[in-house]
Formats: sequence, structure tokens, C-alpha cells
Amino acid sequence: MSQAKISVVIPVYNEEQGLPKLFERLLPVMEGMNRDYEVVLVDDGSADESLKILKHHASERVIVVELSRNYGQHSAVFAGFETSKGEIIVTMDADLQNPPEEIPRLVDVMEKGNYEVVGTVRMMRQDTAFRKTASRIVNAITRRITGVQLNDWGCMLRAYKRHVVEYMISSHEHSTFIPALATSFAKDIAEIEVKHEERFAGETKYSLSKLISLQFDLVTSFSDFPLKAMLYTGIVLAFLGIGFGTFLAVARLAFGAEWAAQGIFTLFAVLFFFIGAQFLAFGVMGEYVGRIYKEVKQRPPYTIRRIYR
Repeated sequence: MSQAKISVVIPVYNEEQGLPKLFERLLPVMEGMNRDYEVVLVDDGSADESLKILKHHASERVIVVELSRNYGQHSAVFAGFETSKGEIIVTMDADLQNPPEEIPRLVDVMEKGNYEVVGTVRMMRQDTAFRKTASRIVNAITRRITGVQLNDWGCMLRAYKRHVVEYMISSHEHSTFIPALATSFAKDIAEIEVKHEERFAGETKYSLSKLISLQFDLVTSFSDFPLKAMLYTGIVLAFLGIGFGTFLAVARLAFGAEWAAQGIFTLFAVLFFFIGAQFLAFGVMGEYVGRIYKEVKQRPPYTIRRIYR
């Protein structure tokens, strides 16, 4: 029985300094596995020389996908999924924080255990304290939302079976979180420990705003908890308002108008509190409505300009 073809999908955005080293390490690993493979590199609208370097390495086994502009990491990964042909699809970053040498272990674990998804846990993470803290928060929320007890949802180095990738592509979601989405279509999931290295060159593309946006994608794509939280908060505030109003009425009768300063300060305090609560509620609802608006327009989440082989 022939072994399954392996596809390695790598999103690339302004990584010109590290790409030569990536090819230097990745291609020997894939050749050393002695099986059919392809490497799909997706240029996500890079503004540097990344695309030029990728095109130079394009071949039968190194496929370069050029997007028309920068759509973001997850859209680039989906473009790679759509282009890939392997039965096992491995995703990884281009910055070499995910060592290519770990790919054979992922494939081996997936095949021996017949898993549909193999995630990874980064050991001895070479990240800043801010990134580690943000990762812990994302991991905790993702476990709560998905009900899947994985330890590291943020590591890009993961392996998926073809049918799971096909289900994800067919979902046509514009704002989503790929590792969490995969758990919607996979039953047998494993997680292994892998090495983690310092970024070879360049700077991280995940700013604070992008991390917050990713968190909104995660919460709004997989849970209606914020909407329920607003409902429960509204109920609590309604009872608090009734109770507070009753207290003020009784106190005014007992101690007179002077005690309540004619009610002006109390009025402003209550007014500001409820205005703040309303704006919070409108903001959360706006996030959901905005994402619904994106979905109903049915515009493609990315556009492939050209594929180089």
C-alpha cells in the first residue's frame, strides 16, 4: 500500500530574510522522508522581496501561491489548503520558530494512531512574556468554547487529514480560528510536544490589535456567550436599578431631600452607569452584526492572483 502524500502549507508575509534558511532546512527534511510531498507557500501580499525569493524556488514540488493583497494569516492558510493535494496537510510558520525537523514526528503520530488532527505544544517557548500571557488566555478561552482539552492552540505546527481540511474549506467562514474550526470536524485528536526556536529574522506580525481581533474571531465564531452575558447582565442591572430606586425613595422619606442633594448626583451616577452598559451591549452586538454582514455579502475571503510551479 502506497504512503499518503504530504502537503506542507506555509503562509508568508514579509519574510525575505528568513526564507533562504527555511528552504535550506525544510527541503532536506521532506526529501529525507522518502515519500511523495509538496510544499505550498502562500505569499500574503508581501511588500518586500519575499515573492521574488519564493518564485525562484518554485518547482514541481514547491508551489508558490500569490494572493492579490494581504488578507491575513488564516486566509493565506485557507488558500494553501485549497491549492494542496496531499492526504496529510501540515501547517507551519515561515519564521522557523516551528522547526521543520518536527514534521516527520507529526506525520508518524498521525499515521500510527490514525488521528484526524495532531496538534503541538511548544516546549521552552522563545517568546516574550506578553505573548506567553496572551497565549495562556487564548488557550483557556478556546478550551472552554470548544470543549476540547488541548494545551496549545496557538502553535501553527499542526497536521490535518484531508477530509478535515475539505470540511473547513467548505464552511466558507470569513472570520474563524483554524485550530478550533478543525475540532468541529474531527473526532480523533492528539497533541505532542515539539521544540520551539527563536525567530530566525524579522519581527512578529501579531501586534496587540491583531491578537485582540483573533480573540474576537474565536469568541464570535464559536460561541454566543457574549450575547447571553448581555442578557444576564441586563436582568441583573434591572433588579439592581429597582432595588436602588427603592432604597433612594425610602432614604429620601426618612432623611429628607437634603440627604440626597436633591437627587442630582445620584441621577448622574445612575445615568452614566447605564449609558456605559448600553454602549458595551451595542459594541458586542455590533461585532456579531458586522460579521453577519461579511458573511451575507459572500465575497471571497481571498483572491489568488497566480500560482507558480
